[in-house]
Amino acid sequence: MSWIASFYRTALGKKAVMAVTGAFLFGWVFAHMVGNLKVFLGPEHLNEYAKWLRTMGAPAMPHSALLWIVRVLMLVAIWLHIQAATQLTLQSNEARPIKYTRRDNVVASYASRTMRWGGVIILLYIIYHLLHLTFGAHVAPVPYVENNPYHNVVEGFKVWWISAVYIVANLALGLHLWHGLRALFDSLGLNHPNFNTLRRWFAVAFALVITIGNISMPVAVLLGFLR
Repeated sequence: MSWIASFYRTALGKKAVMAVTGAFLFGWVFAHMVGNLKVFLGPEHLNEYAKWLRTMGAPAMPHSALLWIVRVLMLVAIWLHIQAATQLTLQSNEARPIKYTRRDNVVASYASRTMRWGGVIILLYIIYHLLHLTFGAHVAPVPYVENNPYHNVVEGFKVWWISAVYIVANLALGLHLWHGLRALFDSLGLNHPNFNTLRRWFAVAFALVITIGNISMPVAVLLGFLR
């Protein structure tokens, strides 16, 4: 196992960790969005989906066991992703003790220049999201109803500032996904010139699908399409 620790201490090893955890998180974000979009099918569909999540693996596994395994894996992936990103930043700063007096903002895209702040916003959003719709903590001025996610989602998004939190956070998530996917391909060595255009379009399309899909829910509630 020592070679793994030695490899992780290198910049290449940290980039590899970010790539693997990023791929896992991209898949989770997509699956999570698809499941949540069942809100447009009505309360029965969304509530049944939420019930299915808690009974996955039954009867071989206890109630909610597989769901908690996925949640723990997600949290571990987030932690490793943040840790590797932070350590890479520190290594970069140590290697360049004298800061640039002029930054080339034409070359550096807006997304890449805001990846760190975007990551912080997303982390805070995840914490709020879990407290709001998973654990039912009193972080919203509406009553939380156990085993009724449709009610919790719709009634929560009727509060304008809660919808604003979700919309802003998902705009940050979209930028993070767009830049992250492009970096993921580079880290995995999938940067052949013949596929550069395809991977750029894939990153844009994936980020747009996730952003539009997630934002469509609070917007639909605010406009009165979901009640």
